[in-house]
Amino acid sequence: MSEALVARLEALLEPRALQHGYELVAVELAGGQGSPIVRVYLDREGGVDLDAIVAANEWVSATLDDADPIEGAYTLEVSSPGIDRPLRKIEDYQRFAGSVATLKTRPVEGRTRFTGRIERLDGDVIVLDIDGTSVRIDFGDVRNARLKGDVDFGQGKGGEER
Repeated sequence: MSEALVARLEALLEPRALQHGYELVAVELAGGQGSPIVRVYLDREGGVDLDAIVAANEWVSATLDDADPIEGAYTLEVSSPGIDRPLRKIEDYQRFAGSVATLKTRPVEGRTRFTGRIERLDGDVIVLDIDGTSVRIDFGDVRNARLKGDVDFGQGKGGEER
């Protein structure tokens, strides 16, 4: 399955997501030819709970059934983007300025992986703070990017375990 199919799925689902009050975060294709998986990530103001996912699954499934863009059977997974939300659009970097992200890129300064706090967007350039150093990465060089979730496992106030 190809980037062209992902683009077609996004074009089909984006207007429907907006109609239902959601943001289409991403569409991913996984699995092999014999068992393809279509993953649809949705978000909305206040987040997405299980009831919202169940409701969204109905209109996503109906939209895909009506358009029939995928030949044969496939598995549909509809979910929230989670704490490691993908960053797909340039606007995502502005929206999540101050958050930590991991970017996989074309070679930039001899590297292809960067993890740092998103400082700002400077035109089409993402500025990351990596250990106190500002690193500039052209949006066009980014191959994959995700927020890096910050989870506190068991630490309560004052450092006490719960």
